[in-house]
Amino acid sequence: MTTLISGGAPVAATERPPHHRAGGGFRNPWPTGDLHGLGDFLRWAVVERLTTRRPPGISRADFAAAFPRATPAPVLPRAAADQLVATWIGHSSFLLQIGGTNVLTDPVWGTRASPVPFAGPKRWSPPGLALDALPPIDVVLISHDHYDHLDRPTVRQLVRRHPAATWLAPLGVARWLRRRGVASVTECDWWDVARLGGGATATCVPAQHFSGRGIANRNGTLWCGWTIRAAERSAYYVGDTGYFPDVAGAARRAGGPFDLVMMPVGAYDPRWFMRPVHNDPADAIRAYQEIVAASPPATTDDARGPVMAGMHWGTFKLTDESMDEPPRRTREVWERAGLPPELLWLPAFGETRVVEPRRSPRA
Repeated sequence: MTTLISGGAPVAATERPPHHRAGGGFRNPWPTGDLHGLGDFLRWAVVERLTTRRPPGISRADFAAAFPRATPAPVLPRAAADQLVATWIGHSSFLLQIGGTNVLTDPVWGTRASPVPFAGPKRWSPPGLALDALPPIDVVLISHDHYDHLDRPTVRQLVRRHPAATWLAPLGVARWLRRRGVASVTECDWWDVARLGGGATATCVPAQHFSGRGIANRNGTLWCGWTIRAAERSAYYVGDTGYFPDVAGAARRAGGPFDLVMMPVGAYDPRWFMRPVHNDPADAIRAYQEIVAASPPATTDDARGPVMAGMHWGTFKLTDESMDEPPRRTREVWERAGLPPELLWLPAFGETRVVEPRRSPRA
């Protein structure tokens, strides 16, 4: 059972939260979040693509050779209460095993990120973990309603295989989920906190993005990230976002420090168009550093920073950069920043990592 135990942005009861639009729907409340309109989309998708010569980028065959799959090793049926184990399925989909709770983030097993099965961005790599190989799922976290994060065939499969799972979604998405058979779904606004089974909590946190599964309902539903805390372990699923100036405040308020930060690093080119809604590696690592600075360790024993898992790359070709560019650029920026190499995780498809706690063992 899921209980909403607190929530709401820190505004007066009669004041509309800044991310709520007058008349309904939602917006990014920061100057960095101004979205481009149809004219700019056509400039990119039609004019620039017809008139600009770009390198061809890596082929599917070469990509498969360059990024071999790992053998997933999730803990079955559950990790221990003091463990945090993450398995990358692809794109923004993780199996997160934290404090004895099994969590899926934005699960997508579908072949295409599209409203139709015969067109639209097609997978470059199969899911890193088969649906049949999942442990019992307790919680599913949804960040927003775009097709590469909310996949109808996957939802129906999960409903059939894991009917007791609790789904958490931002405002406006629950109706869509219920119509696809989800029995237990809790809708959250930014800063709402949901108490899950076993003492775990999940907090809905801000992100800078947009929503809509068609032209008619653009920004009619909310977008978000999630933090989850269970026992002494914590993780921050950043969701789909561009860099926004309050990322440090989100981390501070939402329960850091974290053991794991799942950060989007791909789908960013051309920068003039994608900057408001998608991190590039430089923005991703800037956000990571601000998250770390905003939630310093409680004691000098908490010597390690959080692991950053780079996600939102290598699965669907959504933008113009080559499919192999995001991990390479992320590694380069990380090294230039002088960050510890062991804290950067650019997972192989299906790779499982046991994330060590930030607290160093006592001598």
